[in-house]
Amino acid sequence: MSLAMTENEILLALIQSLKEGKKTKFQEIIDELQPYDMAQQYLNIPNKHRNKFLLYLSIEQLTDLMQQLVKDDQLEVLQKLGIEKSTKVLDLMENDDLASLLSELEPEKIEELLSEMKKEESEIVQNLMNYPPETAGRIMNNRYVWIPQHFTIREAVDKLKHFAELAEYLNYLYVIDEQKKLVGVVSYRDLLLADLQDKIEEIMYSRVVMADVYTDQEEVAKLITRYDFVSLPVVEEDHRLVGVITVDDIIDVVIQEANEDIEKLSASGKSIDFNTKPLVAAYRRLPWLILLLFIGLISGGIISSFEETLEAVVALAFFMPLIAGMTGNTGTQSLAVVVRGLVSEDLNIKQVVKLVFRELWVGIIIGITCGILISIIAFVWRGNFTLGLVVGSSLLITLIIGTLAGTIIPLILYKLKVDPAVASGPLITTINDILSLLIYFGIATAFIVRLM
Repeated sequence: MSLAMTENEILLALIQSLKEGKKTKFQEIIDELQPYDMAQQYLNIPNKHRNKFLLYLSIEQLTDLMQQLVKDDQLEVLQKLGIEKSTKVLDLMENDDLASLLSELEPEKIEELLSEMKKEESEIVQNLMNYPPETAGRIMNNRYVWIPQHFTIREAVDKLKHFAELAEYLNYLYVIDEQKKLVGVVSYRDLLLADLQDKIEEIMYSRVVMADVYTDQEEVAKLITRYDFVSLPVVEEDHRLVGVITVDDIIDVVIQEANEDIEKLSASGKSIDFNTKPLVAAYRRLPWLILLLFIGLISGGIISSFEETLEAVVALAFFMPLIAGMTGNTGTQSLAVVVRGLVSEDLNIKQVVKLVFRELWVGIIIGITCGILISIIAFVWRGNFTLGLVVGSSLLITLIIGTLAGTIIPLILYKLKVDPAVASGPLITTINDILSLLIYFGIATAFIVRLM
């Protein structure tokens, strides 16, 4: 295959080889593709050619393909392959990916597939599925290299060569004792630099950073990020080594958690993508929006209660959307800063106080700047100094309150062990709308005589 071929040219060449039944030509093209690119070609190829595409792939290539697809496409491939070929592919798949895939199936289908797999692989996958979702136990992989602490460097290297297929995914050897408890870790670099007669226990790091099987996957991601690891050992309560989590799994976790936070911030609650049907998308958005609709009625009640003030000074209505909108905007900005910070840092009391005071000063600076600007605009437009003072001071106070609300609400939820992302943008915006209107009309009513 020419290196100059574009994606479209590769697709056309694959289709041509499938039409003409040229399996050798098809394999020549596939052999030059990375697993991700092969999966993209499979997704781009017309449905009528997909069965033959799968037929021409080896079991190893089918396994690579499966691990690059999303769950819906994986299930489609399994269905096309049939039970016999499917189980061969499942045997080769990484166990954590397989456990994630099977969790989406009906119990009868899971039992059917597991019963056809190799007994050892089947038992491992079933054990993984027993751990709660989004924990280290559910996303860990059992394919790793371990060595006894009494091994010499020579023995460790020999074992590493023997399990080269597993070792290519890791940069570390995990050291265990007679009870299979994790007692140390050795990097490949350490092996290369040590003498072949040295003992593993002499060069290993005994202070091992590890995760418990029930550790939340977000915490695992923080550990790997904090220490710049490419993998992390997973242990049970007695420190018995049961698996490892690699950085490629953590990338998937980070993307998944980011998507969940975005969904919560947008008040959609559940996953909505380009392929979600209109009715499903509407159903997932409606609960939050209906709640916010009723909360929003409070804003209408506030405006109604200040009807006399509005009738006396109609110009106040012009600045209403501005006051409410700006307050909601600054609150949402602060919310985004806090939620992002909570993902990457472990906050203590000192940091929380520092953050709140920092955001207070941010609110004051923004409030003064915007307040002065809108005061000048109001004065020039209406020629009324008091109107400028009312609008400017209202905006100053509401921007400070909005900034603090966007900071404090997610921190309180975090302290209560509630995901702070549920303090969604629309919710904080609605709350700030209510507060801003109360402050705006309260100040306007106090100066009503000078406004008329």
